Amino acid sequence: MAECGGHRGSTPWDRARELARGLGERWGCPIGVLPSASALGGRLADDLRALVGSPSFDASAMDGYAVRGMGPWRPVGVRLAGVPVSEVCLAEGEAVEIATGALVPKGTEAVLPYEAATVVKDRIHGEVERGRHVRWSGEEIVPGESVLPAGAEVTPAVLGLAAALGHDLLRVRMPRVEVLVTGDEIAVEGLPGAGVVRDAIGPMLDGVVAWAGGCAVRTRHLGDGREELSAALAEAEADVVVVCGSSSKGPADHLRAVLREAGAEVVVDGVDCRPGHPQLLAHSDDTVFVGLPGNPNAALVASLTLLVPLLSGMLGRTEPTAGAGRKPLVGEVRGRPGRTSLVAVRLGPAGAVPVGHDRPASLWGAALAEAYAVVPPEGPGEDVELLRLPRPPYGA
Repeated sequence: MAECGGHRGSTPWDRARELARGLGERWGCPIGVLPSASALGGRLADDLRALVGSPSFDASAMDGYAVRGMGPWRPVGVRLAGVPVSEVCLAEGEAVEIATGALVPKGTEAVLPYEAATVVKDRIHGEVERGRHVRWSGEEIVPGESVLPAGAEVTPAVLGLAAALGHDLLRVRMPRVEVLVTGDEIAVEGLPGAGVVRDAIGPMLDGVVAWAGGCAVRTRHLGDGREELSAALAEAEADVVVVCGSSSKGPADHLRAVLREAGAEVVVDGVDCRPGHPQLLAHSDDTVFVGLPGNPNAALVASLTLLVPLLSGMLGRTEPTAGAGRKPLVGEVRGRPGRTSLVAVRLGPAGAVPVGHDRPASLWGAALAEAYAVVPPEGPGEDVELLRLPRPPYGA
């Protein structure tokens, strides 16, 4: 087991991300049963099977007339979608005026759209093709059919498909994440006063967790006491516990000592990057712990360094930070010997343009930016790796 003393800061930034993802892949993710609307971003634990057919009943695909035979037809009623109707069976030469989505009468052979119909002396004239403009029950999906395999990501389209096929609950693999924000100086509402700051990390992390495919089950605010932190970690029931603040070396930073007492194994103890140097990744037998700095921008960088790769690895998905490629970095940006720099940028035709306002305590730059430019210690070179910043829709 690694020593849980003061952080050494010896893990290179890219290596820390590899370690976080590797731990997630080895750890895997338990199965939970969630309401469909809460499963967005997870992975299906089982094949998604149809509880009903699609369509689930014979329905009109057009506004017009449900008809039997070749016509002309005698109108015998009207049907609207969603309106209860008594069962009727069309006889040869009969028609029912019908709305799109309404249940067609028994005996219907086709639907004649309004635009193809002519009404003359209480008779409906037109040409139809047998079976045309009717959504026949089960013609797309039959009851019991498997429509998606286990492991498929739960996207908005998957949620809609599951609902259409009768599912209220889904069995999914989705890491449960609890967030602990520490600090006697933290306020959760209202205007901060002298010596008091509003919590910016808690509101931010809900979106980061969802974007990475996790479920933020609870955010708690703690003081700086060691006993309070120890009790909170012992009570946590999530797969991943994120501790914000308490990860550096100050007198109020107790996370390492608490984890040492609990027998946790440390995987990453400090990362050679700026901002976000005081990071921590550790685990017990049943919980993974991620320590983030107390400054909001530093915490965001650290969450993209350790938390997002960890959750993506647990789900076996590509990290959502990927895909922005590489671009030249516009302007004079120097490397920092021994440390990777994460620079907030907008992306334009000329390359990645720094937006500024990216001090460790400020999220202004990240709010303006589309990505972080990853500047290695030796400097940007011809181009830089780009790390996407979280954007809605989270979990899609």
